[in-house]
Amino acid sequence: MLTIYHAPGTRSLRVIWLCHELDLPHEVKTIDFAGGYRATPEWRRLNPVGKVPVMSDGEFTMFESGAMVQYLLDRYGNGRLQPPPGTERHGLYLQWSWFAEATYARPVGEIVNHARAFGKDGQIPAVVEEMKGRARLCSIAVDQALKDRSYLLGEEFTAADIMMGYSVMIAQRYASIEGLPDLNAYWERLSSRPAYLRAAAA
Repeated sequence: MLTIYHAPGTRSLRVIWLCHELDLPHEVKTIDFAGGYRATPEWRRLNPVGKVPVMSDGEFTMFESGAMVQYLLDRYGNGRLQPPPGTERHGLYLQWSWFAEATYARPVGEIVNHARAFGKDGQIPAVVEEMKGRARLCSIAVDQALKDRSYLLGEEFTAADIMMGYSVMIAQRYASIEGLPDLNAYWERLSSRPAYLRAAAA
């Protein structure tokens, strides 16, 4: 049985969403997202930097959402939701999966971290605007990539869209995706998928 330690609004959404897309049995354990709990030795034994999510598969434990997605695909996916490894399409799948986290989610996450660290009155406007600008550049790149296609790899939904979906969700919430019609249509498609809706309700 897979166990996913979850806090609403965090990257655990990706892992739960994938489990629903693949019909993988799993248990969701919602944790206290307060900084005090995440700093406890109990939680740091599961995630050494106090972040969310954590996933266990029997005795095996992981603490990085993108790695969890790939592990579940490789172990339980039976070829679903990713192109065959070693192909150019798989290269594009990896590109967008890693872009979603390493490039797109990073500035948006820093907007949230900045507010958490300094409070509403202590934020530095120039820093926030710089991060919003980097997020906007990523939003434009994804919007352009979606011209004349439903998903990142064409008409085939893959786990790269799960990875990207979370990043678009937080960009919409904390930055902006206004004025980008293909990106907005893409988010509408993703957020109406039954597996997404079940994951978002966790």
